[in-house]
Parts: sequence; C-alpha cells; structure tokens
Amino acid sequence: SAAHAGAVDTLQGRDLEIPVEGVGAGGLPATFSDARGSHAHEALDIMAPRNTPVRAVDDGRIQKLFTSKPGGFTIYQFDPTETFSYYYAHLDRYADGLREGQTVRRGDVIGYVGSSGNASPDAPHLHFSIFRLTPERQWWKGEPINPYPVLHDN
Repeated sequence: SAAHAGAVDTLQGRDLEIPVEGVGAGGLPATFSDARGSHAHEALDIMAPRNTPVRAVDDGRIQKLFTSKPGGFTIYQFDPTETFSYYYAHLDRYADGLREGQTVRRGDVIGYVGSSGNASPDAPHLHFSIFRLTPERQWWKGEPINPYPVLHDN
C-alpha cells in the first residue's frame, strides 16, 4: 500500500542501525516472509553468539519489557514520534538497569542475544521486527514493516 511504502521511506531516512553488534548488512537474513506454522514470520532472525550486545536501532523510549512463552525476554521500543515500535525478542537478558519509560539513543546496548522463549537453545538469535503503531499506540499491535530494507551497517 502507499501508506506502507511511505512508512518504509520514513524508516529509510532514519539511518536505523543493525541491532546486533558485529553483524553487517550482508549478515541480515531475509526471513520476513517465511512461514512459521500457520502465519508469516514478519521479523528478521539475526543469528549471533549468545551474549552478543543488542543495540537500539533508533532513538526512542523503552515502552515495555515483557516476558512471554514464544518471545522469551522481549523489549518494545517506541521511536521518538511514537509512530513505530521496534520489537526485540529471545534475549538472554536485558542490559543492567534497563527499565520501562527509559529514553535510549541509537546504539545504546539494551540487551544481549539469547534463546529465551521458544527459540532453539542451539541457535541463539535476535528476533527483530518493526510495527507501525495504530492511533491507540498499543505496544502489542500494529502493521508489520519489513526491517530488511531499512537497516544499515552501524
């Protein structure tokens, strides 16, 4: 849709950083459209050794720290305009002192790669997705945006 294309253009202008330390654009998987059971994956699985630092892709605010069966330790970060939510999942742990409501800058370490939730213990990775928020700005819902074309080498 035109709105989706506009969202991608907006994000491309943000110079979003790849969220896993040491991973370049060549290491990004194109897993957004992969099937996961009955639904599309709608995220990138960025493989990295356990405890690799995970960095904020953009400035913004930690909206929600959430633990779930599928995602394990997760972070929802809103961008400064509260248009987009960045979702980081399967973390081993959060960065020391990380808390909801905290302002972060692009490149800040917010957590560490792991395999919490339903991830295979033998395949630590960051499950990363971007949602365009609805007008209600609910952290758990929005329109998925493919991160692949909008992330850049840091």
